Amino acid sequence: MNIFKQLIKSIYSPKDIALFRFQGIGKTILYVFFLTFISVLPSIVYFSTALSSGLDSARSFVNDETPNFSIKNGVLSAKTNVPITIRKEDFTFFLDPTGAVDESDVAGEGNSFALLKDQFVVSAGGQSETYPYSMMEGLDITKKDLIDLIDSVDGVKGIIIPVISIFIYLFSSAASFIEVSVLALVGLLVKNLLGRNLTYRHLWRIAAYSETLPTIFFTIMAALKTTVPNSFMINWLVIIIVLLLAIKEVPAPKRID
Repeated sequence: MNIFKQLIKSIYSPKDIALFRFQGIGKTILYVFFLTFISVLPSIVYFSTALSSGLDSARSFVNDETPNFSIKNGVLSAKTNVPITIRKEDFTFFLDPTGAVDESDVAGEGNSFALLKDQFVVSAGGQSETYPYSMMEGLDITKKDLIDLIDSVDGVKGIIIPVISIFIYLFSSAASFIEVSVLALVGLLVKNLLGRNLTYRHLWRIAAYSETLPTIFFTIMAALKTTVPNSFMINWLVIIIVLLLAIKEVPAPKRID
């Protein structure tokens, strides 16, 4: 059975998942990599789109809508007495030499970029990162320098996107293998309770395919940009239920009277 048929079968058939315990470990490892690839596709597409549109919007914002400014000796100065906030499509931009805007204000806007009095803040995908200007010793940058920097980043985004995508995929793959290994340990307890004759290597294979249903579900939700409350708990609950159903499909050893 090829990997695509296994994917379909694993969505709805615990019986087939149980049968996959006999296949080679190499094929199961390949399946985990394949399932991980599917799960990170929305994130990679979203990141690529966000980077491209964000650079275009940032260039437009800095070039057309901000006054002249400079960052020197770790402090932002600009020809404005009030914070400037511009919202464009899915991005929000801040320029604030007054100190009125802080990191929480930037994070609360979702996808955003801010040049604040003594730091710049980047917020995307629910994560916010802060970088003090003082961290970059000798930093001396003007409005024109920042536009040139944006143009430079835009010129190498064809390299940045693949590199970040590979990093996301490798990190997610490592997390998937850890999750499958932990789930197989849970399977040892379940198989003892159900009286099934299964080894850890059998359970590792079953655990890998038991992840299919929740992985496909959360991938679809991510593609639709829909947040699922308590996703961590739901993910583990569904996986364990599928694992339990698959182990029950394994014939119990016959008693010898």
